[in-house]
Amino acid sequence: MGSAVLLGDDFDGAALRQLARQTKDANQARRLLALAAIYDGSPRSDAARIGSVTLQIVRDWVLRFNARGPDGLVNGKAPGGRAKLNAAQRQALAKVVESGPIPAIHGVVRWRRKNLVQWIFQEFRISMDETTVGRELKALGFAKLSARPRHYAQNELEVEAFKKTSPPLAEIRSRLPQGTDIELWWADEARIGQKNKITRRWARRGTRQRTMWAYIFAAVCPRKGKGAGLVLPYCDTEAMQEHLAEICRSVDDGAHAVLILDQAGWHVTPKLKVPDNITLMFLPPRSPELNPVENVWQFMRDNWLSNRIFKDYDDIVTHCCAAWNKLVDQPWKIMSIGLREWAHRS
Repeated sequence: MGSAVLLGDDFDGAALRQLARQTKDANQARRLLALAAIYDGSPRSDAARIGSVTLQIVRDWVLRFNARGPDGLVNGKAPGGRAKLNAAQRQALAKVVESGPIPAIHGVVRWRRKNLVQWIFQEFRISMDETTVGRELKALGFAKLSARPRHYAQNELEVEAFKKTSPPLAEIRSRLPQGTDIELWWADEARIGQKNKITRRWARRGTRQRTMWAYIFAAVCPRKGKGAGLVLPYCDTEAMQEHLAEICRSVDDGAHAVLILDQAGWHVTPKLKVPDNITLMFLPPRSPELNPVENVWQFMRDNWLSNRIFKDYDDIVTHCCAAWNKLVDQPWKIMSIGLREWAHRS
């Protein structure tokens, strides 16, 4: 067995006990008292008993104390694992985030962490999880910014009252056969299309510069991860009637849908023929954040529909249909975006 490592002569037992009384670090105080016993001539086994550790650990304390003094007995922060990306790779990551994805190549119009995980692996053959990529992005000065849909003239008291009393299903249940399953559906419309700056130009008399667009009529049932949507050229009562028919076909057999939507004219018109398995319920005015479909629009635009140049109307319809079909093929995504605790607590 080798000889014990001697303590330096810069301190003595009394000085270490004084430091132990002054420190607020309990671990450092315990180690100082153990080394103070050694300074006083006690065997190392007594120091190990005072510190409640083994002789090997006492030896480690002596080495740390000789090297750095009392500060060496303070627990330092663990260095953690080695960073997976080097400086050059981080700069490449920052550059690709700033330039944005190429839809035709990457399949999305904005980067998500899961997309960047794939890009990093393809580019550097380095496997990283989404949390680590998020930390790297924050360290590079990036932040994920998002706007919450909210109307400036909203009545907050009316919104809170709707949440507390909605959905009022007792009256609806009373009109249905006992045991009927009620599905909560939410519906809204979004216009997708060309909306660039229009300037004057020379053209034949009687011709016009026009932009083109289409409307996505969408409804989701977050609890079951279902969706019913149509891409239509107009947003009117006739189009809404077609959408109600599509929702009607998507409701489970024997179930009844409560369709929650805003008070747009084509929603409240008495000309609508509401199917027997659907009951309409209207949101308070100017309260878009109560409708999860607003977040569905945000997700679809962020990932599939924004930052694109549409060639013509058919191109718009093609992209809208592709985006909607991608969403309904991911029921878990509809659940994560659409579920609201206040609406599904019953």
